[in-house]
Amino acid sequence: MSYIITKHSIELRLTVFLIMGFLTGSLHSQNTNSLPASDPTNEGGWVLNEELSDEFEGVEIDSDKWFVEGQNDEYYIWKGRAPSQFAPHNVTVEDGKLKLRTQWEPDFNFANENYADGSNNDKYGEFENKPLPITTAGVITKKRFLHGYMEVSSKVGNAAITGAFWAIGYEQELDVYELMGNPKIDGNIKANSYLATAHDWSPPAVRPTKVFNHVEQLPFRTADDFHVYGAEWGLDYLKLYIDGKLVKHFTQDEMGTDWVLNNPMEVWLDSEIFKWLGLPDKKELPVDFEIEYMRVWQKPNDNLLQPAFYGFEGPVLFEENERPLKMVPEDSKPNEYQKFWLIDEPSSKYLQIVHGDYASGVNSLKFKGYGKNEELESEKVAILSPEGAIDIPAGEYVLSLKIWLDQGRIPNKINLSLQNPKIDFPISLEGLQRRQWILIEKKIRKDINSNDKDQFKIEILKEDLPKTKAAKFFIDDISIRPVNK
Repeated sequence: MSYIITKHSIELRLTVFLIMGFLTGSLHSQNTNSLPASDPTNEGGWVLNEELSDEFEGVEIDSDKWFVEGQNDEYYIWKGRAPSQFAPHNVTVEDGKLKLRTQWEPDFNFANENYADGSNNDKYGEFENKPLPITTAGVITKKRFLHGYMEVSSKVGNAAITGAFWAIGYEQELDVYELMGNPKIDGNIKANSYLATAHDWSPPAVRPTKVFNHVEQLPFRTADDFHVYGAEWGLDYLKLYIDGKLVKHFTQDEMGTDWVLNNPMEVWLDSEIFKWLGLPDKKELPVDFEIEYMRVWQKPNDNLLQPAFYGFEGPVLFEENERPLKMVPEDSKPNEYQKFWLIDEPSSKYLQIVHGDYASGVNSLKFKGYGKNEELESEKVAILSPEGAIDIPAGEYVLSLKIWLDQGRIPNKINLSLQNPKIDFPISLEGLQRRQWILIEKKIRKDINSNDKDQFKIEILKEDLPKTKAAKFFIDDISIRPVNK
C-alpha cells in the first residue's frame, strides 16, 4: 500500500493539528511529523533530519545524539563560562522537555582553573576572590549538518542567566539566540529581547570576532512562556524567525567575504553567566532553561560528496570518529575527525586554496600560472583528498565542477581521478569562455565500489600546459550525482 501526500493533505493535517493544539492548550508539543514554524505547509520541501532532531520524550537524554558537558569528567572545548561551570547532573529530561538547570552548589568540586574570554579571565566557582558556586549545563549534538532550518521551542530561566541556542563549525559560529531571563544590568540582552550573532573564528581569531548580529525587541519576556525560535541557513543567506515570523534576513551579497557560514555545524544548547549583564542571586536559583524540542530540517540533496570540502571551504569530516575534546573551531590541524586537502611541496608553488575568489562560499582552488621565461618546474602538479574522502558505489554519475579561466594561455585539459579503484576523468578546457564561472558536467561510470582508502585527485600535467605564460584559473564546487533515469 502506498500513500500520496499532497499540498491539500498537508494543509488538512495542519488544520487538524491546530484544532488539537487549541483543545489541549498548547501548540508547542509537536511530533516528528511536524513542519517548520516558518513554513507550515512545507513549500520548501523540508525533510526532518532525525539524526540531529530530538523531541525529548524519554526519561534521560539520548547519548547517541548528544554530548553532555562534564559527563564522565569529559568536557568538549570548555567547562562553561566562568565563574559558572557546566555540571552533567544539571541535564535532565522529564515531562517531554530537556531541562538545563542553573543552581547554587557550594559543595560542587569546581575546576581549579580560569577561563579566559577576551579581556575576561575568571576562575570557576569564584568572582572577585569570593565564592560564587553556580553550576550550569550544556549539551552538543554529536552530528553536524550543512544548510537547513533549525528550530527550538524553549523558555529561559527567570534569572540573570542565559539560554543559548547556537552552533559551531570549522572557523565559524552562529548564535541563533542568546536570551536572558532577568538581567541585572542594562545591556545588549534584555528580559524581552533577542540577540543573534555570527562569529569568524578563522586564524588569527582575535576578538572582536563578530561579523554580523541582530537585536530584536520582543512583545514578551523570554522567561514567561515557550516560544519558537528558528534559523534558515542557506548557501548564501540566513533567515531568523520567531514564532514563525521572519525577523531578519542576511545575505552573502551584503556580507561579502564576511560570510562565514560555509561549513557543517553542530548544535549547542547551554546556559552561561554573562557578568556584564549581572550575576544571578542565590535566591533566584535554581532555574531551568527548558526546551520542548530541537529539530533540524534539510532539503533533499543527491550530491555524494561533502559540499564544503569539495568547495574548498574546510575539512572533510569523518563523523564515525569522535571529535577531539580540545578541537576548537579555529583548529586547522588534521585529526581522525577532520582532514584537509593534501598538496605536496612542488605543487604548492602553483596550487593553493585561496580566499575571496569563489563561485560559492568564500574559497576556491587556484592555479596561479607563471610568466614569460618560466615553465612548470615539475612534470605535474596535483592536489589530493585524504584517504576515505570518497565513498561512491558502482554506478553511473554526473561529475560537475565550476571553473574560472583568466585571459591568456590555459591548459588543454585538467585531469580528475579516483584512486581506489583508479578511474580517470580528463576535463577539456578548450573553447570555454573566459572571466566567468562556467559549469562543466561530465557523465562518468564506476564499475567497482570505492574502497575505504579511495581518494579524489586533481592533476595538471606539464605536457598539457603552454611552455610559457600560463594564465591562472580557479576551480570550485565539485560534485558527483547519480544520473537521473
